[in-house]
This record gives sequence, C-alpha cells and structure tokens, in this order.
Amino acid sequence: MHLVPAERAGHRIIDDHRVCDAIAAIGEPDHVRSWADRFSLLADPGRLALLIAVHRAGPIAVSDLAVATGMKDPAVSQALRLLRAAGVVAGDKDGRVVRYRIVDGAVADLLGRCAHG
Repeated sequence: MHLVPAERAGHRIIDDHRVCDAIAAIGEPDHVRSWADRFSLLADPGRLALLIAVHRAGPIAVSDLAVATGMKDPAVSQALRLLRAAGVVAGDKDGRVVRYRIVDGAVADLLGRCAHG
C-alpha cells in the first residue's frame, strides 16, 4: 500500500493492489484538473459542435462555422475566443479572414471519436 497517502492509511481497504492501481491511474491533481478543464470545454453543445466542425472541415472561417452550426457569428466568435484562450484552437489570418484549426492534440483525438453514425 505504498501509494496510499498517510491521511487515508486508516481507511478500510478491500483490495490493496487495486487501490494502488487506482491511485497511480489518477496521477497528479494538476493532470486531472487539466483534463477536467478540457471536458468542461467539450460539455457545451455549441462549443462541441464548433470543435467537431473545425476538426472535420479543417481551417474554417467564423461565418462558415456560423452557417454550419446554426449559431450567430457573435456567438461563434465568443466561443472561439474562449477555445483560443484555452489553447484548443488557433486562428490563421488570411487578409481579413481568420480560419480556425484545432491545435490541442488530445482534444483532436477525442473529437476523432465523436464520429456520427
């Protein structure tokens, strides 16, 4: 029971090795928080729809995302601002047009599993 923190050592344990495996799997609190933050970004249906569209369509402009998702341009821009600040997407400027792409590899992997049908 080498992984059980001292403050939990007195708790009832049924399978020592499973407790240690579970603690090892959870890992550092900062790592768990990072994944929780990613999942919170994906939990909003509008943001998730935008991310799926960006992931599938490649670099795509705000107005095109608005048409694809049925959202209004300002709502798309606001969501992309949040996703950009979180390091999930990046925008590439081409004249007056900014096209967005996924830059977070872990999120891209998750989105790849969101295939419909």
